[in-house]
Amino acid sequence: MKLYPETADVQLEFDKVKALLTEHCKTEYAKTKAGSLRIHTRIDYIELELQQSHEFKLLEEQSQYFPNDYTINISRDIKLLGIPGATLGGEQFIQIRKLADSIEKIFRWFDNERRLAYHALSQVIKDTYYEKVIIELIDEVLDETGNVKDNASPDLERIRMSLYRKRNELRRTFEKVIARLAKSGYTADIDESFSNGRRVVAVFSEHKRQVKGILHGESDSRKTAFIEPEETIELNNEVWSLENDERKEVQRILKNLTARLSVYSSLLNTYLEVVGEYDFIRAKARLGMDMRGNYPNVTDRAHIELKDAYHPLLYLYNQRSKKKTIPVNLTLDEKSRILVISGPNAGGKTVTMKTIGLNQMMLQSGLLVPVQPTSVMGVFKQLFIHIGDTQNLEFELSTYSSHLMHMKFFIERANGKTLFFIDELGSGSDPNLGGAFAEVIMEELSRRHSFGIVTTHYLNLKVMANHTIGIINGAMAFDEVNLQPLYKLTVGKPGSSYTFSIAERIGLPPNLIKRARALVEEDHFRLDKLLNRTEQDLQKLDVEKKELQKALKENERLKKEMETVIDKEKHRQQVELLKHQNVISEERINYLKDTERKLKQIVLDWRKTDDKAQVIKHLQNVLFKQKDHVATNKLAKKADSKYNETNAAITVGVKVKMKKNHQIGEVKEIRGKRAVVQIGLLPMSVELSDLIVVEEKVIA
Repeated sequence: MKLYPETADVQLEFDKVKALLTEHCKTEYAKTKAGSLRIHTRIDYIELELQQSHEFKLLEEQSQYFPNDYTINISRDIKLLGIPGATLGGEQFIQIRKLADSIEKIFRWFDNERRLAYHALSQVIKDTYYEKVIIELIDEVLDETGNVKDNASPDLERIRMSLYRKRNELRRTFEKVIARLAKSGYTADIDESFSNGRRVVAVFSEHKRQVKGILHGESDSRKTAFIEPEETIELNNEVWSLENDERKEVQRILKNLTARLSVYSSLLNTYLEVVGEYDFIRAKARLGMDMRGNYPNVTDRAHIELKDAYHPLLYLYNQRSKKKTIPVNLTLDEKSRILVISGPNAGGKTVTMKTIGLNQMMLQSGLLVPVQPTSVMGVFKQLFIHIGDTQNLEFELSTYSSHLMHMKFFIERANGKTLFFIDELGSGSDPNLGGAFAEVIMEELSRRHSFGIVTTHYLNLKVMANHTIGIINGAMAFDEVNLQPLYKLTVGKPGSSYTFSIAERIGLPPNLIKRARALVEEDHFRLDKLLNRTEQDLQKLDVEKKELQKALKENERLKKEMETVIDKEKHRQQVELLKHQNVISEERINYLKDTERKLKQIVLDWRKTDDKAQVIKHLQNVLFKQKDHVATNKLAKKADSKYNETNAAITVGVKVKMKKNHQIGEVKEIRGKRAVVQIGLLPMSVELSDLIVVEEKVIA
């Protein structure tokens, strides 16, 4: 992305974001990359880096382990590995082994399922491979502490075995000498020591001539002499010779290992970049978590649709101070490309502008931004900014001259992929003349289809934005009662500067305020007053709207609760009805079984008896005289045991019995020839002729 001026990233405080990102980095590779963070203009790069940051953020939030623990910078060791004739030490090889082991864990972590689930993260290792020979070659020669193994070569094994034997022989001989000298009273408080790698005995200086051997020196006090006994001289020589042979053989083995691994130097460099890249992605993810960053929708066109966008640094500062941060909601598209923000000083106009600019730079750098995930952010190729006093003493330019020079650059270079920010457009000159130039500049930027934000106090720019296609008004809300800015952007209307209101609140003499009003043009004053009153009315409407939305939500909640209660009651009634139907069905089944049994008996009687008329009469009783059955079924018995039938008239409130099924209910309503009877929880409509009035039996 092309920035103007070169300090645009500093003015938007992008350098502070990079510093915070660097703090999360552990490897030198990641720190270097964070310090020189690139702002991309290709959407494929942007989306890949955003997706990588988003996927790692998911891992962090889910407390999943990702094996990128290697953080040591061994680039110099790897460079030395590729130089012919070079030799690396054991510790250097151990670090190379740890790097290769870390890469192996990363490749193992990305199984088939994770490659699909974390596709963007897997792209880091897409063009490389894991080479197991690196670890195998190192393990053949070195142990886990970096020392060359005894069996690294036959010669080294032979040398170390001889060295082991000679050292044991030297130890036994030396102990005998010390015992003999100690018995003679020649040894000092410290029996033995080492001088130039050779084992010596410490004797009192006055006895040094009584001990045969080589004098290696005396103590600072001259009271103790260090002598190599003649019995151990030859053994010391042999041990020293074997140790020298060991050093040479170890050096030869390490040199050979360096040569064998040198072919993998470029691959190891790639491995170092891989762990550095994952460390950089992890840093971006953790920074996103600190800032409540998300991955919004990205489109390859000039477009801004921010929902609950926060200034990242202000959000972090307020979070530490436990203060609330007011988000920005804004849409700039082809129909509304330029936003003119007005309102009182210290109302948040510049912060709003920086919020949009900084979030845009972060997005195109692959950083998660503190906006709602449903936000839509486009890709811009140029970002121009003009904030604050740009007076240039070196070129003897006034504030306004410098301002016009910047505006000249803007209108010459701006295009449909440009995002610009201008603070106090036209300031530094006569309000009428400066306002006129500001109108012309804004019209030209709009004609070039550029996107941007302009802050101003000029009324003519507010009026212009209200009737010019592509330009819209916006205002920073202000609490006139408490004389406090609300830091909330309202798009669609201009804002008042609250000049006279602020003057009144801080206590300027009324006569001065009255004289100032008299000097202002009447139309100008009326317009500012109208904007003032309109903004306050809108604030009241906004409060009432929130209260109405709260009441609607409460109403919706109560409605859902009522529906739940009604559903439960309907379900309970349905269960009761089914239970009742099940009772009737059971009685019906018993009745049918009894009828079947009687019919079978009739068939047998028909075959056996000669009195066929009696059998037919019995059959008629079974099939057609169901009243006999009703009188004997359980429901009838139950009703007859509790209630007596009466000849009273059927009226509302009396208890009645249904003739067909002997159920007892209460009459709730009479509708002509039918009555509504409440039987249990279920109301039923029944013919009056099918009902008999009953009364409960009095139990003595």
